Amino acid sequence: MTIEVTNLPDPQMTCSTCQACCCRLEVMIISDTGVPSEYIVSDEFNGDVMARLDDGLCIAADRDTLLCTIYENRPWICREFEMGSYECSIERKNIITLDK
Repeated sequence: MTIEVTNLPDPQMTCSTCQACCCRLEVMIISDTGVPSEYIVSDEFNGDVMARLDDGLCIAADRDTLLCTIYENRPWICREFEMGSYECSIERKNIITLDK
């Protein structure tokens, strides 16, 4: 028996109302999408990941707009992380909990 899963994006949840929750996650580079090499570092397991700055945000996140500065070349994981999805809402809740 297979149960299909459907993500129903929350229309109130948009990137413009976000605190860049997804930009705080570790982003593994698992395919070649053209991410510039200066944005990539090795993690503790020798895997390629997006670098983060001292504020904890992804190096590619514009600090004023929180938009991705390499959107057309963003990593595969970022392409799969859908705005308003279940995963997005969970990360937002985690950030709100940490900020309290």
